[in-house]
Amino acid sequence: MRLIYLSRMKGACGGNPAMADGGDFVQRLVRDTTLDIFEHLDDPSDLARVCAVSPTWRQFVIENGLCKKLCFRLFPEVSSVTHVVKVKIEPIKVSSCTNLEWEQHKRNHKVYAFLARGLTSAIGKNCIAEAISASSTHRYTAERVLNTLEPGDRVGDRASYWSSKGESDPKVSESLVYKLNAKLCIVTEIHIQPSQADFHDGYPIYSAKAVRFRMGHLKTRKMDKGTVDDSGDGDESVENKYVWTYTSPEFPMAQCSTCSSSGSATFPCI
Repeated sequence: MRLIYLSRMKGACGGNPAMADGGDFVQRLVRDTTLDIFEHLDDPSDLARVCAVSPTWRQFVIENGLCKKLCFRLFPEVSSVTHVVKVKIEPIKVSSCTNLEWEQHKRNHKVYAFLARGLTSAIGKNCIAEAISASSTHRYTAERVLNTLEPGDRVGDRASYWSSKGESDPKVSESLVYKLNAKLCIVTEIHIQPSQADFHDGYPIYSAKAVRFRMGHLKTRKMDKGTVDDSGDGDESVENKYVWTYTSPEFPMAQCSTCSSSGSATFPCI
């Protein structure tokens, strides 16, 4: 419906929908009617095109927070974000209260336009693109980190799981690193299933006592070689390669072989 409507206006006025029928409908209609029209748009690209039509249209979109409303409508999880990391945010410099309000509207417009556009391109149930590394692996390659992304419990004729070399000190942690499938993702749940050793007497369950999650990025793009290294270089290499922008609390693991969900908070990962 939106494409037919806009194309008809464009054809009626030589390519400028803002001047269709000799005037700008944004200026002619009452605010609520114009809002109702624009809120039928369901793609961030449509609002970007609307802003490019004329200064009047752009001002209307920004002042009424249409990008924020669309972002929340498409991705309700964004409204419940619990942790925000602000990086290199320049202070707003204005000469009056009116200008300050407008500059704040413009900043919000840019933020939510970026979120809506970025998240639209990354829609999917699984945020993980590939496994990158493990701090250690017991039997490489039979028990490597790649097995953790298998949808089933078995690969061929053997069980599918990752196993660390283990430490005598239970306080020593192990780490697994994964690459997300986009630069911008929303993580709502993380599912972990401990392995049950059906090849050992008593079918023991090998589960961590607790887990935590960190989100971050490589310190430099040169470090992104796109290769899996889970032979076991230790946690130090992970700390040296990545900048961690979010660290979750510790979640206790249920000592059972069923899938556990951790990380009830919603947060965007950039």
